[in-house]
Order: sequence, then structure tokens, then C-alpha cells
Amino acid sequence: MTAAPALAPAAHDARLAALRAELAARGLDGFLVPLTDEHMSEYIPDCAQRLRWLTGFEGSAGSVVVLADRAAIFVDGRYTIQVMDQVSGDLFERVFLADQSPTEWFALASGAGVALGYDPRLHTPAQVEPWADAVAAKGGTLRAEADNPVDAVWTDRPARPQQPVTVHPERFAGRSPADKRGDIGAVLAARGADTLVLTMLDSVAWAFNIRGGDVVHNPVTLAYALIDADGRARLFIDDAKLDDAVRGHLGDQVSLSAYDDFYPALAALNGRRVLVDPASSPQAVVAALDTAGAQVVRASEPVQALKAIKNPVERDGARAAHLRDGVAMTRFLHWLTETAPAGGLDEVSVADRLAALRAEGEGLRGLSFDTISGAGPNGAMCHYRVTAETNRPLQPGELYLVDSGGQYDDGTTDITRTIAVSAPDATQRGHYTLVLKGYIALATTRFPRGTTGHQLDAIARRPLWQAGLDYDHGTGHGVGSYLNVHEGPQRIAKQANGVALEPGMIVSNEPGYYREGAYGIRLENLELVTEVADGPGEIDLLGFETLTLAPYDRRLIDAAALTADERAWVDAYHARVRAALSPHLPADTAAWLAEQTAPLD
Repeated sequence: MTAAPALAPAAHDARLAALRAELAARGLDGFLVPLTDEHMSEYIPDCAQRLRWLTGFEGSAGSVVVLADRAAIFVDGRYTIQVMDQVSGDLFERVFLADQSPTEWFALASGAGVALGYDPRLHTPAQVEPWADAVAAKGGTLRAEADNPVDAVWTDRPARPQQPVTVHPERFAGRSPADKRGDIGAVLAARGADTLVLTMLDSVAWAFNIRGGDVVHNPVTLAYALIDADGRARLFIDDAKLDDAVRGHLGDQVSLSAYDDFYPALAALNGRRVLVDPASSPQAVVAALDTAGAQVVRASEPVQALKAIKNPVERDGARAAHLRDGVAMTRFLHWLTETAPAGGLDEVSVADRLAALRAEGEGLRGLSFDTISGAGPNGAMCHYRVTAETNRPLQPGELYLVDSGGQYDDGTTDITRTIAVSAPDATQRGHYTLVLKGYIALATTRFPRGTTGHQLDAIARRPLWQAGLDYDHGTGHGVGSYLNVHEGPQRIAKQANGVALEPGMIVSNEPGYYREGAYGIRLENLELVTEVADGPGEIDLLGFETLTLAPYDRRLIDAAALTADERAWVDAYHARVRAALSPHLPADTAAWLAEQTAPLD
């Protein structure tokens, strides 16, 4: 679970100087370095970790602007502590997006007539537009670079991964690739398009029922695809990844081309109406199609919406995966609550123990993300990643936060629990109970069809708001079916999102509270959006089925602060956890679970 030791600031000083020299040689005054890859992914392979190489920042979201005499890194509220620990303030100004956007900083930091470069494979058209306006306001030029200047000075850049591709069988996927491409074709026809460009890795994996290992914890393969309205497709992928079984699975309707042939292939789409999502496809795709003389249909990428609604097989798979995951998690919680008070545990050893218990379960393919294992003040960093340097013992009087998940053949899990290392104090119990109240409020909400996650977000925050508290991350994200643990297009967050929650979608429910220098509290279950069969009134209602099965730390629950309905919910959830998991647990763990899930006093 440990990461490589952080480099000294001098190493990043040299890298920044080398990049500036390269920019000057190209006649550029600055350059944009986003934290993404050529597929606009959140989680990326090592060969695309340009921002980490340049700055030392190991979070999963951020961006950097490098000018000749100033540079800045921009992060959101999840990384306010982490960026201060990992990035030298002498080299990069550390800016929080809530305070200033990159374009706002650029307007103040840059001179007139600036030439700002960017890699069009790493920015969407929607992202390029505000930069074009910002540079134009300075009388400058925004220049797309054919090759990335960071790559030119990153002399030991890792090679592109070449992990083998596997078939995701229909018994787990629920539908054949041909049927899926039929649905895609129907959407294209309805939108007046001949061809769809697929650049998002999870969309490619879903459309062809394939999985890979090119990105750690995300079972995807580096590939592009073109899908025609008649269901025929062209897959651009390194041939070395494919065996005869995968080729046979893909069938005659799918032609294969080399990964590097994707952009040249766009030049052959002259005169065709090509659907491209300006919010998820690289600017380079749109530029190539415009140059080719294709008619670009700008619309949302249909696979993301189709993939988000799990079919009945995938829903059953998610339930089965969460049952097995709940067994591992409950065994872990039993071990932890009995072992931690005696001391001798640290963040790494505890995370390793949880990973080992998951590995004993059937159908596990790996973790769904790096386990967030935060003891005491480390738990206050929302997306903390333990390293050899930051590894902290679990100490009496502190809280321990563990956010983890598994990739199973039949589903993807993501669960967070916060545990008291020893008897908690009143303040810890009070904050934990507020977070639990927020979770319950959202989990029990019924809402009309057409409701977006943005409209529901405040429900989970209300108990914290009433106490003058809040958290700087979203309340919920979509989750794949043996795919990415974060997927769209739905989410539950303060930021506006026009995507309605629909039956079959899986979302997380994860309110939290973080006291810097002391502890973090987050409680997360995954929820399946369902129809409410017995809803009152005159409108169709939707609600949530909780998929995650694991007990809460009852020592941290202030039952007196819960309403009668909230206590009833906790008791009912715990009874369900006990009934589902007990037959699969060792006798001593089942006995512990019975105590842990007894009705609240």
C-alpha cells in the first residue's frame, strides 16, 4: 500500500526549469498541464502522469499553469491539505478553486501578448473555450502543440501499458456487444449522426464487453472506437493485447486497427455526420474532424447514459458482489475493533489486512482504488494516500477512516467506515452522528422522476449545515459494473448537473466532516436507484436500495441525538446486515456482529 518516496523540491525545481527552457525554445510563454490522459480519464496510467512528474502532487484531480516566471497548481477542496504537503510553495503557487479559477489567476499573472500552449489531446473543446477567451483578453495567442513539451523533457517517461484484454462474459454483462451497439445505433439515428467517436475508456470497455488492466484499479484498456449507426465498429487498440478468444468475441462486425491509427482514421470521415461529445472528447478529435471535412454533431456521448442504467443482470451482480464484500469488510471491522486498542497497528498494516480479507472472496479481480487509510489527522485529508513517510499508527483516543472497495466479476464496490480506536469522546460522537443523520436523510428520500442529484445534495448536508459545518466534496458519484469506481453522467453534488437519476443507476451516498489536524469522518454506502412501488400521492416516485452491507461503529452513535425514525432506520439496516452476513461469517465474527447490530439503546 506504500507509494514511492517523494522527491526533494530540488528535483521538481530542475524539472520545472527544463520545461521552461523547452517552452522558450518553442516560442511559448506558458503551458497548461492538466491531470488527465488522452482519453480525459480521472485515473490515468503512469505514462500520462505529467502533472505528478512535474509537481509531486499525487491526487486524482488538479491542473497546473506554467508561465515564464510564475507557476500555480489548482485543486479543489478534497486536496487542500494534501497539496500543501506534496507541492513546493517555492515553485508553485497553491491555489484552491473555491478562491480563484485558473483563468482568473492567469489574467492577473500573465503579461500582454502572451503565447500560451496546450496539448489538444488533453483538453476538451469545452475546456479550451474559456482559455481562448482569457488569452484573447490579454492580446495573446492560444496555441495547440502537436507534441507535448512535458514529454520532451520527461526523459524517463514510462512506456504505454500493454496489459492483456479479457472478455467480460454476458453472464455478468447482461447483454451482448451487438445488442449494445444496436442501442447506440438507435441513438445515433435519432440524433442524425452516422458515426460515434468513443474516446472514454470505460465507454469502450462497456460497448465491446471487454476489460483490461492498463489503468491501476480500473479494468479498462487504452483504446478508441468508431461505431456506426448500423452497428458496425472499428476498434483502435494495440494488437499485442488481444488473443484469439478476444478476437473471436469481437466478431466480424468489429474491425481492428492499431491504437496509433486513430487520429489518421478520422481524416477518412469526410462528409460523414460524426457525433462528438464536446464535454468528454479531446479538442484534437474535433480539430481532426473539421480538417477532414466531416460534419461534427456536438451532443452528449450516449454510452455514458446507457452504461449508467444497470440491466437486471448487473443489478443482481451488484447485490452479490456487495454481499461478498460485506463479509470481508465485517471480518475486518471485527478484527480491527478487537486489535486496535492494544496498539501496534498502523495505516499500512491495517489497509493490507483489509486487502487480504477481500482477496479471500470469490470473484475478486483487485481493489477498485487505492485504499484511503487515515488515522487521526490523516483522516482529515479527504483523499489521503498513505506512504512510507506519512504512515501513522492507530492511537487510542483517535478516529480511523477507511475508504475502500473491490473489483469483482459481477460488480464494483466502494465503502467508507469511520472507527473509534478506543472509547470516543463526546465531540467525536457528536460529529459522527451528524454525518450519520445526513446519510440517513438522503438514503430515505423519495423523489419524483426527473430529479437530479444536484437537487438532492443539500438533503445530506442539512444536519451539518444546521451545526455550522460542511464538507468540500460531492455527496455521491456513479459507480460502474466491474468498471470504474467513479463514472458519470449522474452525480450528487453542489455543482449543477442536469442528469436525472433513473432506476438502475448506482450512486454513492457519502457525507463527511473533516477537522483539520484532528480527524476525518465519512460514512459511505452505495445505493441503487429504484422505483417506489407503493408510493403515496399522484406522482411516480423513486428511492434508494442500499447495496452496501457492513455495520456502523455503534460506539460513535449518539442515539439520543437521533430521531425515532432515524433510530428505526439504523436498527432495520443493522438487522438486514446481520441476517445477510451472519451465515457467511466465522462464529466469533457472527457473535461480534450480533452485538454490534443490536437495537440502539
